[in-house]
Amino acid sequence: MSSIADNIKSVTQRIEKATLQSGRKPHSVRLLAVSKTRQACDLREAAAAGQQDFGENYLQEALDKMANLQDVPALRWHFIGPIQSNKTAQIASAFCWVHSVDRLKIARRLNDQRDPALPPLNICLQVNINKEASKSGCSLDELPALVAAMAELPQLTLRGLMAIPDPEHGEAGLRESFRAMNNALAQLRQDQPGAGPLDTLSMGMSDDLELAIGEGSTWVRVGTAVFGPRPQKS
Repeated sequence: MSSIADNIKSVTQRIEKATLQSGRKPHSVRLLAVSKTRQACDLREAAAAGQQDFGENYLQEALDKMANLQDVPALRWHFIGPIQSNKTAQIASAFCWVHSVDRLKIARRLNDQRDPALPPLNICLQVNINKEASKSGCSLDELPALVAAMAELPQLTLRGLMAIPDPEHGEAGLRESFRAMNNALAQLRQDQPGAGPLDTLSMGMSDDLELAIGEGSTWVRVGTAVFGPRPQKS
């Protein structure tokens, strides 16, 4: 069985190959290791192999891992799951990225609860690109107003957009969804140049990262291909 270090090397090679094939600059796409449900020892092994960015969906689980891994330097924690209002204070204080902001109420709470002594919290707005009832996210039509409102929140830095397209749409549908996200980000840069860096597209996972990179992804969120299959629930 491959080690986590071997898996990271393999995924990194996939990322580098897809980046080169899409004509983009080397190192313009970064790996976010999705570590939800994984043990702290797995993250420690990944960190020893050079991985610094970890994505977590569940707040208490993430806080437990942070406490366990305090001795590991330079880890960066990304919150990538749905956000409940009663969790925003701890998310605002413990994470450096949040990829899953989908409404202004949550953005305001994160802003108000972010310690001004900390760097601004990096934010991606989650878009429900395929309008799935089971997924969080704003619509493309709601994006311009939400981005404009974010400009009033000084403890947040709007970095870009995140999406999880429906894999049931097949390769063509995935590519179309990723392209729509890239186009939406480009439109926001043009229409609201002062809104933030707008340099980030968080999209693509273990099975579709090459498609996402081909359409402009800058963060690919990879769990299974890094850590292996998740244990079966008992």
